[in-house]
Amino acid sequence: MKITDFSIVFVIIFVPVFLLSGFQIKDQQTVQFLEMKYVTALRTAVQDGASVLNTNEKQEWEAGYGSSKYFRADKELALGVFYRSLYANLGIEDDVQAQQLLDYYVPAIAVIDYDGYYVYSEGEFTDKDHETLIKHVWSPKKPYAYSDEYGNLIRFTLDNVVDVYDHEADSWVHGLQRELKAKTGVPLLVQSELFEQVKQTTIVQTIENDLANVINRHNENAVKNGVSYDFTLPLIPREEWNNSIHDIGLIAFVQGIPVGKDYINNYALGGGRMVKKPDIFAGTDPITGIRYFEQGDCRSGLRIEETFTSAKDAAAEGYYERGCHQEVFP
Repeated sequence: MKITDFSIVFVIIFVPVFLLSGFQIKDQQTVQFLEMKYVTALRTAVQDGASVLNTNEKQEWEAGYGSSKYFRADKELALGVFYRSLYANLGIEDDVQAQQLLDYYVPAIAVIDYDGYYVYSEGEFTDKDHETLIKHVWSPKKPYAYSDEYGNLIRFTLDNVVDVYDHEADSWVHGLQRELKAKTGVPLLVQSELFEQVKQTTIVQTIENDLANVINRHNENAVKNGVSYDFTLPLIPREEWNNSIHDIGLIAFVQGIPVGKDYINNYALGGGRMVKKPDIFAGTDPITGIRYFEQGDCRSGLRIEETFTSAKDAAAEGYYERGCHQEVFP
Protein backbone atom coordinates (compact mmCIF):
# COMPACT_ATOMS: atom_id res chain seq x y z
CA MET A 1 0.00 0.00 0.00
CA LYS A 2 1.28 3.41 -0.96
CA ILE A 3 1.93 6.08 1.64
CA THR A 4 -0.88 8.15 0.14
CA ASP A 5 -3.24 5.26 0.80
CA PHE A 6 -2.17 5.21 4.45
CA SER A 7 -2.86 8.94 4.64
CA ILE A 8 -6.36 8.47 3.26
CA VAL A 9 -7.12 5.66 5.74
CA PHE A 10 -5.80 7.81 8.62
CA VAL A 11 -8.05 10.72 7.62
CA ILE A 12 -11.11 8.48 7.23
CA ILE A 13 -10.66 6.75 10.60
CA PHE A 14 -9.11 9.28 12.95
CA VAL A 15 -10.36 12.72 11.89
CA PRO A 16 -14.00 11.94 12.90
CA VAL A 17 -12.69 10.63 16.23
CA PHE A 18 -10.76 13.85 16.86
CA LEU A 19 -13.76 15.98 15.87
CA LEU A 20 -16.11 14.01 18.13
CA SER A 21 -13.66 14.25 21.02
CA GLY A 22 -13.40 18.01 20.48
CA PHE A 23 -17.18 18.39 20.53
CA GLN A 24 -17.41 16.36 23.74
CA ILE A 25 -14.76 18.50 25.47
CA LYS A 26 -16.59 21.64 24.37
CA ASP A 27 -19.89 20.21 25.68
CA GLN A 28 -18.27 19.38 29.02
CA GLN A 29 -16.88 22.88 29.31
CA THR A 30 -20.31 24.35 28.53
CA VAL A 31 -21.95 22.10 31.14
CA GLN A 32 -19.38 23.05 33.76
CA PHE A 33 -19.84 26.74 32.99
CA LEU A 34 -23.63 26.53 33.26
CA GLU A 35 -23.47 24.51 36.48
CA MET A 36 -21.11 27.07 38.02
CA LYS A 37 -23.34 29.90 36.83
CA TYR A 38 -26.47 28.44 38.46
CA VAL A 39 -24.74 27.36 41.66
CA THR A 40 -23.06 30.75 42.11
CA ALA A 41 -26.32 32.58 41.42
CA LEU A 42 -28.17 30.38 43.93
CA ARG A 43 -25.60 30.82 46.69
CA THR A 44 -25.42 34.57 46.15
CA ALA A 45 -29.22 34.85 46.19
CA VAL A 46 -29.49 32.86 49.42
CA GLN A 47 -26.81 34.98 51.08
CA ASP A 48 -28.54 38.17 49.94
CA GLY A 49 -31.93 36.94 51.14
CA ALA A 50 -30.60 35.73 54.49
CA SER A 51 -28.81 39.02 55.11
CA VAL A 52 -32.12 40.91 55.37
CA LEU A 53 -33.95 38.40 57.57
CA ASN A 54 -33.21 40.46 60.68
CA THR A 55 -34.33 43.76 59.12
CA ASN A 56 -37.34 44.81 61.18
CA GLU A 57 -39.32 47.99 61.47
CA LYS A 58 -40.19 47.51 65.15
CA GLN A 59 -37.66 47.61 67.96
CA GLU A 60 -39.38 44.86 69.95
CA TRP A 61 -38.70 42.45 67.09
CA GLU A 62 -34.95 42.99 67.25
CA ALA A 63 -32.54 40.90 69.31
CA GLY A 64 -32.79 41.97 72.92
CA TYR A 65 -30.55 41.65 75.93
CA GLY A 66 -32.21 38.33 76.78
CA SER A 67 -31.04 36.60 73.60
CA SER A 68 -28.71 37.63 70.80
CA LYS A 69 -30.50 35.15 68.52
CA TYR A 70 -34.03 36.43 68.88
CA PHE A 71 -35.26 38.12 65.73
CA ARG A 72 -38.59 38.16 64.01
CA ALA A 73 -37.44 36.86 60.62
CA ASP A 74 -38.84 38.97 57.79
CA LYS A 75 -39.53 36.13 55.39
CA GLU A 76 -41.34 38.25 52.77
CA LEU A 77 -38.45 40.69 52.48
CA ALA A 78 -35.95 37.82 52.34
CA LEU A 79 -37.96 36.06 49.62
CA GLY A 80 -38.15 39.20 47.50
CA VAL A 81 -34.42 39.87 47.82
CA PHE A 82 -33.64 36.22 47.06
CA TYR A 83 -35.56 36.21 43.79
CA ARG A 84 -34.32 39.63 42.66
CA SER A 85 -30.74 38.51 43.25
CA LEU A 86 -31.30 35.14 41.53
CA TYR A 87 -32.90 36.72 38.45
CA ALA A 88 -30.24 39.42 38.21
CA ASN A 89 -27.32 37.00 38.49
CA LEU A 90 -28.83 34.81 35.76
CA GLY A 91 -29.52 37.83 33.54
CA ILE A 92 -33.32 37.39 33.44
CA GLU A 93 -34.43 40.30 35.65
CA ASP A 94 -36.49 41.72 32.74
CA ASP A 95 -37.69 38.41 31.28
CA VAL A 96 -40.96 37.42 32.96
CA GLN A 97 -41.34 34.18 30.99
CA ALA A 98 -37.85 33.02 31.92
CA GLN A 99 -38.54 33.89 35.57
CA GLN A 100 -41.74 31.83 35.57
CA LEU A 101 -39.90 28.90 34.00
CA LEU A 102 -37.07 29.13 36.53
CA ASP A 103 -39.52 29.24 39.45
CA TYR A 104 -40.66 25.76 38.50
CA TYR A 105 -37.15 24.48 39.21
CA VAL A 106 -37.12 25.98 42.71
CA PRO A 107 -39.21 23.35 44.53
CA ALA A 108 -38.75 24.70 48.06
CA ILE A 109 -37.39 27.59 50.10
CA ALA A 110 -37.28 27.45 53.89
CA VAL A 111 -36.78 30.21 56.43
CA ILE A 112 -35.25 29.08 59.73
CA ASP A 113 -36.77 31.36 62.36
CA TYR A 114 -35.97 31.67 66.05
CA ASP A 115 -38.78 29.44 67.34
CA GLY A 116 -39.94 27.65 64.20
CA TYR A 117 -39.64 27.61 60.43
CA TYR A 118 -41.59 28.38 57.26
CA VAL A 119 -41.55 26.55 53.93
CA TYR A 120 -42.31 28.28 50.64
CA SER A 121 -43.52 25.62 48.22
CA GLU A 122 -46.28 24.58 45.85
CA GLY A 123 -49.84 24.43 47.11
CA GLU A 124 -53.10 23.48 45.38
CA PHE A 125 -56.05 25.85 45.22
CA THR A 126 -59.43 25.89 43.55
CA ASP A 127 -60.42 29.07 41.72
CA LYS A 128 -63.93 30.47 41.24
CA ASP A 129 -64.39 28.24 38.19
CA HIS A 130 -63.53 25.19 40.30
CA GLU A 131 -60.29 24.63 38.45
CA THR A 132 -57.22 23.46 40.37
CA LEU A 133 -54.39 25.95 40.52
CA ILE A 134 -50.85 25.27 41.73
CA LYS A 135 -48.67 28.09 43.01
CA HIS A 136 -46.00 28.75 45.62
CA VAL A 137 -47.22 29.83 49.06
CA TRP A 138 -45.84 30.07 52.58
CA SER A 139 -46.71 27.41 55.12
CA PRO A 140 -47.76 28.46 58.63
CA LYS A 141 -44.89 28.64 61.09
CA LYS A 142 -44.03 25.14 62.30
CA PRO A 143 -42.40 24.68 65.72
CA TYR A 144 -39.28 22.69 66.60
CA ALA A 145 -41.22 20.22 68.74
CA TYR A 146 -40.05 17.15 70.65
CA SER A 147 -42.01 14.75 72.84
CA ASP A 148 -40.60 12.14 75.20
CA GLU A 149 -41.89 8.75 76.35
CA TYR A 150 -43.48 10.31 79.44
CA GLY A 151 -45.83 12.56 77.52
CA ASN A 152 -43.78 15.74 78.02
CA LEU A 153 -43.59 18.18 75.10
CA ILE A 154 -40.73 20.62 74.44
CA ARG A 155 -40.74 23.40 71.87
CA PHE A 156 -37.16 24.46 71.18
CA THR A 157 -35.72 27.75 70.00
CA LEU A 158 -32.33 28.44 68.42
CA ASP A 159 -30.94 29.15 71.88
CA ASN A 160 -31.81 27.68 75.30
CA VAL A 161 -35.25 29.25 75.72
CA VAL A 162 -37.99 26.59 75.67
CA ASP A 163 -41.72 26.14 76.04
CA VAL A 164 -42.36 22.96 78.03
CA TYR A 165 -45.51 20.99 78.71
CA ASP A 166 -44.94 19.11 81.96
CA HIS A 167 -47.20 16.07 81.71
CA GLU A 168 -47.04 15.30 85.42
CA ALA A 169 -48.00 18.84 86.44
CA ASP A 170 -50.36 19.23 83.45
CA SER A 171 -49.07 22.75 82.80
CA TRP A 172 -46.95 24.79 80.40
CA VAL A 173 -43.83 26.68 81.50
CA HIS A 174 -41.55 29.05 79.59
CA GLY A 175 -37.94 29.96 80.23
CA LEU A 176 -34.30 28.98 79.97
CA GLN A 177 -33.41 25.30 80.12
CA ARG A 178 -30.92 25.83 82.93
CA GLU A 179 -33.58 27.61 85.02
CA LEU A 180 -36.40 25.15 84.37
CA LYS A 181 -34.49 21.92 85.02
CA ALA A 182 -35.05 22.28 88.78
CA LYS A 183 -38.66 23.42 88.41
CA THR A 184 -40.16 20.62 86.29
CA GLY A 185 -40.19 16.85 86.14
CA VAL A 186 -38.99 16.74 82.52
CA PRO A 187 -35.85 14.54 82.35
CA LEU A 188 -34.38 16.12 79.20
CA LEU A 189 -34.04 19.51 80.89
CA VAL A 190 -31.77 18.08 83.59
CA GLN A 191 -28.84 17.14 81.34
CA SER A 192 -27.58 20.22 79.48
CA GLU A 193 -25.32 18.32 77.07
CA LEU A 194 -28.05 15.85 76.11
CA PHE A 195 -30.54 18.71 75.83
CA GLU A 196 -28.31 20.45 73.28
CA GLN A 197 -27.86 17.26 71.25
CA VAL A 198 -31.59 16.51 71.16
CA LYS A 199 -32.38 20.13 70.31
CA GLN A 200 -30.05 20.16 67.30
CA THR A 201 -31.25 16.77 66.08
CA THR A 202 -34.90 17.78 66.44
CA ILE A 203 -34.49 21.06 64.56
CA VAL A 204 -32.55 19.45 61.70
CA GLN A 205 -34.78 16.39 61.32
CA THR A 206 -37.99 18.41 61.56
CA ILE A 207 -36.96 20.76 58.76
CA GLU A 208 -35.35 18.01 56.69
CA ASN A 209 -38.40 15.70 56.84
CA ASP A 210 -40.74 18.52 55.92
CA LEU A 211 -38.58 19.57 52.98
CA ALA A 212 -38.42 15.96 51.76
CA ASN A 213 -42.23 15.76 51.80
CA VAL A 214 -42.56 19.09 50.01
CA ILE A 215 -40.09 18.14 47.28
CA ASN A 216 -41.78 14.74 46.85
CA ARG A 217 -45.09 16.54 46.34
CA HIS A 218 -43.43 18.78 43.78
CA ASN A 219 -42.13 15.65 42.08
CA GLU A 220 -45.68 14.26 41.82
CA ASN A 221 -46.83 17.47 40.14
CA ALA A 222 -43.86 17.31 37.78
CA VAL A 223 -44.78 13.78 36.69
CA LYS A 224 -48.34 14.92 35.95
CA ASN A 225 -46.91 17.66 33.74
CA GLY A 226 -44.71 15.22 31.83
CA VAL A 227 -41.39 16.12 33.47
CA SER A 228 -39.15 13.06 33.76
CA TYR A 229 -36.70 14.50 36.31
CA ASP A 230 -36.97 12.94 39.78
CA PHE A 231 -37.00 15.76 42.35
CA THR A 232 -35.58 14.52 45.66
CA LEU A 233 -34.07 16.20 48.70
CA PRO A 234 -30.28 16.29 48.16
CA LEU A 235 -28.04 14.99 50.91
CA ILE A 236 -27.06 17.87 53.19
CA PRO A 237 -24.14 17.01 55.51
CA ARG A 238 -25.11 17.11 59.18
CA GLU A 239 -22.15 19.38 59.95
CA GLU A 240 -23.47 21.95 57.49
CA TRP A 241 -26.93 21.71 59.07
CA ASN A 242 -25.55 22.16 62.56
CA ASN A 243 -23.56 25.20 61.51
CA SER A 244 -26.69 26.72 59.96
CA ILE A 245 -29.13 26.44 62.87
CA HIS A 246 -27.26 28.64 65.31
CA ASP A 247 -29.04 31.70 63.89
CA ILE A 248 -32.04 32.49 61.72
CA GLY A 249 -31.34 31.61 58.10
CA LEU A 250 -32.51 30.67 54.63
CA ILE A 251 -32.22 27.50 52.55
CA ALA A 252 -33.20 27.13 48.90
CA PHE A 253 -33.03 24.45 46.22
CA VAL A 254 -32.58 24.54 42.45
CA GLN A 255 -33.31 21.19 40.80
CA GLY A 256 -34.09 19.67 37.44
CA ILE A 257 -32.67 22.31 35.07
CA PRO A 258 -31.29 20.33 32.11
CA VAL A 259 -27.61 20.98 31.44
CA GLY A 260 -26.23 18.80 28.66
CA LYS A 261 -27.01 15.19 29.59
CA ASP A 262 -27.27 16.05 33.29
CA TYR A 263 -29.46 18.18 35.52
CA ILE A 264 -28.75 20.88 38.06
CA ASN A 265 -29.44 19.59 41.59
CA ASN A 266 -28.09 21.91 44.24
CA TYR A 267 -28.94 23.84 47.39
CA ALA A 268 -27.59 26.73 49.41
CA LEU A 269 -27.78 27.62 53.10
CA GLY A 270 -27.34 31.16 54.37
CA GLY A 271 -27.37 32.64 57.88
CA GLY A 272 -29.00 35.89 58.94
CA ARG A 273 -26.71 36.66 61.88
CA MET A 274 -26.26 40.35 62.39
CA VAL A 275 -22.62 40.95 63.24
CA LYS A 276 -22.21 43.94 65.52
CA LYS A 277 -18.97 45.85 65.17
CA PRO A 278 -17.14 46.33 68.45
CA ASP A 279 -17.49 49.77 69.97
CA ILE A 280 -14.36 51.87 70.11
CA PHE A 281 -14.23 53.99 73.27
CA ALA A 282 -11.87 56.96 73.32
CA GLY A 283 -10.88 59.29 76.12
CA THR A 284 -8.11 60.74 78.24
CA ASP A 285 -6.02 58.90 80.80
CA PRO A 286 -6.61 60.92 84.03
CA ILE A 287 -3.01 60.31 85.22
CA THR A 288 -0.91 60.84 82.11
CA GLY A 289 -3.26 63.04 80.14
CA ILE A 290 -2.62 60.92 77.03
CA ARG A 291 -5.58 60.32 74.72
CA TYR A 292 -6.29 56.59 74.15
CA PHE A 293 -8.91 54.41 72.52
CA GLU A 294 -9.89 50.89 73.60
CA GLN A 295 -12.25 48.27 72.15
CA GLY A 296 -15.37 46.67 73.63
CA ASP A 297 -15.59 46.40 77.41
CA CYS A 298 -11.92 47.19 77.89
CA ARG A 299 -12.20 50.64 79.51
CA SER A 300 -9.50 50.63 82.18
CA GLY A 301 -9.87 54.00 83.85
CA LEU A 302 -10.31 56.17 80.77
CA ARG A 303 -12.43 59.27 81.01
CA ILE A 304 -14.65 58.47 77.99
CA GLU A 305 -15.09 61.40 75.63
CA GLU A 306 -16.07 59.83 72.28
CA THR A 307 -17.04 56.54 70.66
CA PHE A 308 -16.11 55.32 67.19
CA THR A 309 -16.97 52.34 64.98
CA SER A 310 -13.41 51.71 63.83
CA ALA A 311 -9.89 52.06 65.20
CA LYS A 312 -8.93 53.97 62.06
CA ASP A 313 -11.46 56.72 62.82
CA ALA A 314 -10.27 56.99 66.43
CA ALA A 315 -6.63 57.23 65.38
CA ALA A 316 -7.52 59.93 62.87
CA GLU A 317 -8.84 62.02 65.76
CA GLY A 318 -5.55 61.81 67.63
CA TYR A 319 -6.17 58.85 69.96
CA TYR A 320 -3.60 56.10 70.58
CA GLU A 321 -4.62 52.45 70.90
CA ARG A 322 -4.28 50.79 74.30
CA GLY A 323 -4.88 47.12 75.07
CA CYS A 324 -6.72 45.70 78.07
CA HIS A 325 -3.53 44.32 79.57
CA GLN A 326 -2.08 47.79 80.06
CA GLU A 327 -2.65 49.12 83.57
CA VAL A 328 -3.63 52.73 84.03
CA PHE A 329 -2.61 53.00 87.65
CA PRO A 330 0.71 51.86 89.07
